[in-house]
Amino acid sequence: MTTPHIRDFRDQRVHMIGIGGSSMSGLAQMLLDQGYHITGSDNTHSHAVERLEAEGVQVFIGHDARNVEGAALIIYSAAIAPDNPERAYAFAHDIPQMERAVLLGQVMEGHQDAICISGAHGKTTASSMLAQLLLDCGMDPAVHIGGRLDALGGGTRIGGEKVFVAEACEFSGSFLHMKPTIAVVLNIDADHLDYYGDMAHIEAAFYNFCSLLPMDGLAIGWGEDPRVRALFARLDRRHETFGYTQACDWYPADLTYSDHGCSRFTACFRGKPMCSVALRVAGKFNILNALAALASAHALGADMRLASASLDRFAGVHRRFEYTGDIDGVHMYHDYGHNPVEMRGALSVACEQHANHVWAVMQPHTYSRVKTLFDDYLTCTQAADYTLVTDIYAAREKDPGDINSQMLVDGMRAHGVNAVLTSTFDDTEAYLRAHWQPGDLVLTMGCGNINLLNEQMQQHGDTKK
Repeated sequence: MTTPHIRDFRDQRVHMIGIGGSSMSGLAQMLLDQGYHITGSDNTHSHAVERLEAEGVQVFIGHDARNVEGAALIIYSAAIAPDNPERAYAFAHDIPQMERAVLLGQVMEGHQDAICISGAHGKTTASSMLAQLLLDCGMDPAVHIGGRLDALGGGTRIGGEKVFVAEACEFSGSFLHMKPTIAVVLNIDADHLDYYGDMAHIEAAFYNFCSLLPMDGLAIGWGEDPRVRALFARLDRRHETFGYTQACDWYPADLTYSDHGCSRFTACFRGKPMCSVALRVAGKFNILNALAALASAHALGADMRLASASLDRFAGVHRRFEYTGDIDGVHMYHDYGHNPVEMRGALSVACEQHANHVWAVMQPHTYSRVKTLFDDYLTCTQAADYTLVTDIYAAREKDPGDINSQMLVDGMRAHGVNAVLTSTFDDTEAYLRAHWQPGDLVLTMGCGNINLLNEQMQQHGDTKK
C-alpha cells in the first residue's frame, strides 16, 4: 500500500489516536498551524489535551470506533496496536493510516535544513540545547523534541521554514522516517533490543539513519564511541566528530568543574578556539551534549558568541536531573533515565551534589528491557548509598510472569547494593520518610510515571511542620 502524504488531506479531517502524548500533541499543533482539521482521542484528559481543546480540537476520551467515523486519515503512535478499536475501524473501512514518525518526517520536508539528533542517551538534552541556542541566535527554528523546555513553553515550536530541530528516536526504527540534512549520533548503545534483537541490527539502523542524508549533508557524532567511529568509517557523507580529546574535531580545552559538577571550557574546532562555555547543567556527559549542539549550530552558520551565551543560560529540561524541591531538609530530584547507562550517569551527577546520603529510587521500565539488560541493572546504582526499587512499569507490554522487581533486588544485594523492594509509590514514600535524614538527596529514575512520586511527596509536604 502506498504511504499517504499529509499534504493530500489539508481539506479533510485528520484523526490522531493518542493525541495527548508529547510528540502527538506537538504534531497536532503544527498541523493546526497549517490549517488542517484535527480531531483526536486519548485514554486520559491531560494538560496537552486541554491546550488542544482550547484551540478548537475535538478530543474524545477513550478509544471507540465511532470516534473515527468521517475521518479521511488516521495518525497513530507506535504504542497504538493494530487491534485498537479506532485502527480496527480504519482497517475495515479502508481509511488510510500513518504512523507518527512518518508524519514527523513529512512535516520537516518543507524546511531548508533539518537537524535530527539521535542516540541511545542524551537526545532530549542535546536537542533542547540546540533549540534554545538557535532561538537565541535569531534563527527562528521549528522544534519537535521529547521533553519540555521552558524557553519553548513545551517541546514544540512552529518556527520558520529554514531550520527544523527534531529528536530522532530509534525505537521501532522511527528515525528512519526522518529527512535530515544534519544527522547527529550522540552514541550507539544496547537499547530497544525487544525490537532490534541484537547490537548488529541497532548498528545497522544508525547507519541507515545517517544514509538518509543527502550527498551534501553532514553527520556529526561522538568520536570516542567505537560504534560511531565504525559507522563513520563506512559512511560516504561528510562527518565531524566531538569528544573529550583532541582526537575529535570538536573538543573542550581548559576544562574545569564547579563544586556542583558544572563544567567550564573553551570549545575548540580542529585546534581553533570557537567560544567559551560555562554550563549550568551538571555532569561530564553534558559537555558532549553541548559540543554536539555547537557543532550543529556552527554548520548552520550560527554566531558562536551568541551560541556560547545561550549555552551559559541553558537550565536543563524537565525530567532530566530536575530538582523538584526539598522535603524534611532532603533534596528531591527526578531523572528520565531508564537504561542502566543513563541511571549511572544521573547518579554520578547526584553524587557530585555533596549530599549526606544519596537515595536511588528506580522504576524499571518494561519487562523486555529488564530481561535483556538484567545484569547491567544489578550494578547501575552502586554509587548510591541506598536503592529502592518499585514494580516494573509495563508500558505497552503484558506481564510475562518470568521477571519481576524482587528478582532485581535479590541480584542487586548479591552484588553488594543496599537495595529494598518498595512496590508502590505509597510503599516508597513511607520507607523514605521513615529512614531519610536532613541533607540527604533522593533521585527518582525512570521514564514511566515515577515522576508522580515526586509530585505526591511534595503535595504531602514535610513530615514535621
